[in-house]
Amino acid sequence: MGTTPKHSVSVAGIVVRDDGRVLVIRRDDNGHWEAPGGVLELDESFEDGVRREIREETGLEVTVERLTGVYKNLTHGIVALVYRCRPTEGITHPTAEAHEVGWMTREEVKSAMNPAFAVRVLDAFDDDTHSRVHDGINLLPP
Repeated sequence: MGTTPKHSVSVAGIVVRDDGRVLVIRRDDNGHWEAPGGVLELDESFEDGVRREIREETGLEVTVERLTGVYKNLTHGIVALVYRCRPTEGITHPTAEAHEVGWMTREEVKSAMNPAFAVRVLDAFDDDTHSRVHDGINLLPP
């Protein structure tokens, strides 16, 4: 079968507090604001991966509520499954992967994040599950 490139699978959590603010991190590797998340490990479920990534990047424990979207980065071959979560315990703090951790409103998310990552947060407030493609920065037509 040739050398067809493979996809990478990642997970991310949109953690929403009772006041509607969303947990965000400023990534240490690229300086961008995003929801916490990362590559899914081979031996874990999607939900376990979301909980692990959020805990590793922010120190917070969460309950995973539901899948809100599937997003494909066409440039890098990454498929991301994004879940809405709610915080359960812990205190957020910077980590090796996230040099800033904070809580943003939806309006702040729109202005601070690249469109391809802001839409993940905004989609988590909808009742529907979304499927979108992007180039790493901007959404692309379906």
